[in-house]
Formats: sequence, structure tokens, C-alpha cells
Amino acid sequence: MDIFTLAIWIGTLIFLALSFAKDKVKTKQALKMGLGMGKGMAGSVFTIIFAIGLILTLLPPAEIAGYVGKQSVLLATVVAALFGTITLVPAFIAFPLVGTLVDAGVSIVPSVAFLTTLTMVGVVTFPLEKKEFGIKFTAIRNGLSFLFAIVIALVMGVIM
Repeated sequence: MDIFTLAIWIGTLIFLALSFAKDKVKTKQALKMGLGMGKGMAGSVFTIIFAIGLILTLLPPAEIAGYVGKQSVLLATVVAALFGTITLVPAFIAFPLVGTLVDAGVSIVPSVAFLTTLTMVGVVTFPLEKKEFGIKFTAIRNGLSFLFAIVIALVMGVIM
């Protein structure tokens, strides 16, 4: 366990203890709600982890790296960004997935484009977002997020 993870665990335990000291009933209620939400999400999370494992078994990261490496960086970046927009993966799964791709040899620029669109652009969540915020806002937000994802990827390519 690295120092950052350890610090988060320690901080969490300290704040949990403070919460218990302040109001035991509300803290227990919050923990029950959190556990219930976790149980509700568990099926989706395990399905996503299974799907990613299956995809990485059928298409190993080395193969993906070989395919992406044959493309121009700009084309690979746009394709990775488009793939990221249609995929719905939680960030805590996306980061290790992208790390696996980078370790296999995928260039940093397409990897960052994939990761950024994965977390910023939501084709899958578009209907819900449209319902809550309206189509104009949703379209503009997703479009700008896609463009900024490409810019962020290119800037990261220069920096790294």
C-alpha cells in the first residue's frame, strides 16, 4: 500500500471517528445508506470489471498497442477519444485500464484522449443529461468536452 492510499484510509477513519463523536445515530444511518448504495452498484461494477477483463483477454493490450501504434498519432487520438465517448466506465476502473494500455506501448496522447473522454463525455448518459439539463446544454457540454479532451491529450503529449 502506497503512502497516498494509507493517508486516505487514515483520514477517512479520523473523520468517521469525529462523525461518530458528533452524532452516532446520523453516522450509523449514513453508513447504512452508503452500504445500500454500494450493494446497488456492485452488480454494475462487477459487470464492468468482467467486461473489461473479457475485452483485454480477447484483445490483449499488446495487440491494441500494435494497432494504435500503426496509426498516425492524430488519427489514433481521435479514434481513442471517440471510443471513450461511447464507453461508460467508472474512473476507478478507467485509470488502471489506461495504465495497462500505456504499459503495453500505447502512446500517451491517445491514452489520455481515451481517458479524458471516458470521464468527461457521455454518449451513454446523454438521454438522462438531456432530460435534466436540456438538449442544447447537453450537446454543447459534450461537444466542448470532446474538443477539450483532444486539446488536453495533445498538451499531455507535449509535456510528457
